[in-house]
Amino acid sequence: MTLLSRVLGFLRDVILAVIFGAGAGMDAFLVAFKIPNFMRRLFAEGAFAQSFVPVLSATKSRDSENDVKHLIDVVAGTLGIILIGITVVGVLAAPLLIYLFAPGFANQPDQFELAVDLLRLTFPYLLFISLTAFAGGILNTYGRFSVPAFTPVLLNVCMIGAALLLAPYFPRPEMALAVGVLIAGLVQLGFQLPFLVQLDRLPRPRWGWSEPQVRRILALMLPILFGSSVAQLNLLLDTIIASLLAAGSVSWLYYADRLMEFPLGVFSIAIATVILPSLSARHASKSAREFSETLDWALRLLAVIGLPAMVGLFVMAGPLVTTLFNYRSFDGHDALMSQYALMAYALGFMGFSLVKVLVTGFFSREDSRTPVRCGVISLVCAMAMNLTFVGLFTWMDWPAPHTGLALATSLGAFVNAGFLYRYLRRDGVYSPGAAWRRLIPQVVVACAVMGVVLWFGAAQLDIWIARGALARVQWLMTWLVVGVVVYFAVLAALGVRPRQFLSHETVK
Repeated sequence: MTLLSRVLGFLRDVILAVIFGAGAGMDAFLVAFKIPNFMRRLFAEGAFAQSFVPVLSATKSRDSENDVKHLIDVVAGTLGIILIGITVVGVLAAPLLIYLFAPGFANQPDQFELAVDLLRLTFPYLLFISLTAFAGGILNTYGRFSVPAFTPVLLNVCMIGAALLLAPYFPRPEMALAVGVLIAGLVQLGFQLPFLVQLDRLPRPRWGWSEPQVRRILALMLPILFGSSVAQLNLLLDTIIASLLAAGSVSWLYYADRLMEFPLGVFSIAIATVILPSLSARHASKSAREFSETLDWALRLLAVIGLPAMVGLFVMAGPLVTTLFNYRSFDGHDALMSQYALMAYALGFMGFSLVKVLVTGFFSREDSRTPVRCGVISLVCAMAMNLTFVGLFTWMDWPAPHTGLALATSLGAFVNAGFLYRYLRRDGVYSPGAAWRRLIPQVVVACAVMGVVLWFGAAQLDIWIARGALARVQWLMTWLVVGVVVYFAVLAALGVRPRQFLSHETVK
């Protein structure tokens, strides 16, 4: 289901690139969409999911069914009222938010005004998608992973429909995209409600600020708001600086980030989502050995899938950008600038992936302070590297200084992952298994062989730009299949077998 969502997300971004390109109008929409989307990742996929699911899992394991229903009711009511307040403030303060997150737009009055109008349409998406994440947390706790994983498909469908069907009727076609985002929030929430009814877990919202479990969730959320979303904070910092660079910089970073997010969402976030309830249950039952084995299984699976994804993204950055986006409004210069950004993001893919998985080892134990400390350190490092790299590339008169932003974000992710790993080992909750001694060299050798093969297939960017759309797709698919076959063939020759990764419950 996650794969389907990411494929449609690709189709959405292709349509956006072809119709809207990478100009000032698209920059304005991306900032207006990024602000509520950033908060969604904090409130929904970040802070709320990471704090609500462990508390719900523990209540489900230890308490009665009535206690579970009561928890769901009071969380729904409290969260809903808080989100309504935030949404109202966000809509009223739209000009201030645009000044804050895209100060460069202030020099272009038309672009600034457009961004404000767009944000007032997109900001309510935060309310609906956060409630959708609440429903998804309940479904995940009860093992219904496919429904929340499918839900993002609806956002992509709504945005594609808005781009193709509504845009011609607006004087500024980007307004149609904002309307599509707002509609998508309502559709996504409505889609999940019937499945809650099937589980008999549809909430009857009640205000419960003084409830001990609500206070516990809120107490966990506050530090997680920062600690689990450092990568998103870095991306927003990138947006602030990018708004001060050449027109199109925000869009180039967006398209590159979307390509990097595809394998991150399909593999890394999916693994983290699946193991969080399992880790929470093992912590509640005080099964320390099984807790460590579950986390170790996730990290080994991540290494086998994530490292070749990182190599593939870096080597095939040009062909990927050209094949997917280089049509009509998205010209060759846009493709080259996005390629540079994608190569920089690809270097940090494993850092982003490790953070997604490692933080579950803390949040499942209701420890949110440690990830905050790690996040603060990595954020400070990334901010310093942002200024350093952009300043250096500008001084060198390199035509793509925005690449420094992507590179700083990638290196910051590794800093974050390194500290998370260190604290897990220090706390004695995770101990790497013996399989790592053989697995690491096996994966590294297979990635190296695959990378060399793909390097010959990537060719020069101008060759890909000169090809037609069909030829691009055929060559890209051919080399991607070749890369996958070579990688797994080398792994098999080195002794890696699928049964080693079947399940964290059956494989020790």
